[in-house]
Amino acid sequence: MSSPTASAAKEQDVRIDPVAGVCAALIPGLGHMVSGRRGRGLGAMVGVLGLFLLGLLIGGIDAVDSKSGSDRFWFIGQAMVGPIAFGVDYVHQNHFKAYDLSTGQTRTGNPDERRVFDGTRYVWEQLSPAQMDQGMGPPNVPGLGRLNEIAMLSCTLAGMLNVIVFLDALIVTPYRKISKKLGVESDGGSS
Repeated sequence: MSSPTASAAKEQDVRIDPVAGVCAALIPGLGHMVSGRRGRGLGAMVGVLGLFLLGLLIGGIDAVDSKSGSDRFWFIGQAMVGPIAFGVDYVHQNHFKAYDLSTGQTRTGNPDERRVFDGTRYVWEQLSPAQMDQGMGPPNVPGLGRLNEIAMLSCTLAGMLNVIVFLDALIVTPYRKISKKLGVESDGGSS
């Protein structure tokens, strides 16, 4: 059972580090590094960005899409990775999508189309069989079936993990210092 002195010491040592919070919001793990917890920050950075990049490797850049159908709901979680997710989405929207003249909306290309500039914007143009044989086509084709879903899930889980990393960087709880003062176990447990 925890003594009243132990809980009072824990409440006093818990603090908010706004600089670490801002840094953690910009790049996963950077908040920990700025506050002197380099190993923890590096682990968080590798974990969050590794999971996000794994999603991009599995499903391509189409896994991060803030404007297309149900993908925009996945983007809410992906956005929690920070500016990196917004940068990937910007590249996807502006360099991999084009205007569809039949629907009046931008979309990812089909395998039998290519992205061309018509003087005012990029549009999808139908390819001839000869052009398809030459390897012309869209810069990106969405992943099929479950691969695209797994990729979106991986990127979204990275964002959700980053929320935990952000809170850990923002709210500093030095349990090891408390345990040394009070003579309890070093893992923060109570006697």
